[in-house]
Amino acid sequence: DINPLLATSDGVIALDARARISEQPRAARLAIRPVPVEWTAELVTRSGLKLHVRPVVPSDEATLADLFAHMSPEDLRFRFLTGLRKVDRERLVALTQVDYRRTINFLAFAGDILVASAMLVADPDHVRAELAVATRADFKARGVSWALVEHVMRYARAEGISVVESIESSENHAALALEREAGFAVVPREGAPGEILVRRNVR
Repeated sequence: DINPLLATSDGVIALDARARISEQPRAARLAIRPVPVEWTAELVTRSGLKLHVRPVVPSDEATLADLFAHMSPEDLRFRFLTGLRKVDRERLVALTQVDYRRTINFLAFAGDILVASAMLVADPDHVRAELAVATRADFKARGVSWALVEHVMRYARAEGISVVESIESSENHAALALEREAGFAVVPREGAPGEILVRRNVR
């Protein structure tokens, strides 16, 4: 326990520190969780498309920007639930520099091309998490989103997350159909016209 810890432009100073030693073995509790590279996977979609899937890293900013540049304005609206035309750097930073303890953003590559991303953000208690998927326009209807969602669900199960939810535009018929097929159910929701909440129990 370090308290107080003073941070200035000249550096960091620990004024008081305390260590408690226990004979009981404990699981490692790192302050920053490393990239979960063990969740890198080779997937094959229903159409036979081979995907290399891995967690996002900060250096993927330009790669992710290229994915969004190859999405239609409508699909960008569905992904972010706003009318933005271009994904700015602030959003890209938030999508690539994540806290892996609560957030995972899986990137799916077909060869060297990033064709989709699936971001899962858990609540502090790790009980409920929200999913958002984005797929490049010229790779839609090839089973990419389905394969990526199932990979995310395997990850959620391993992380002990109980419920995965997604907020969709009521006009995003393709995503709603996919989610129904994947076991998501529509949840009644008030106060957000034009949006639909879907939910799937992980276990």
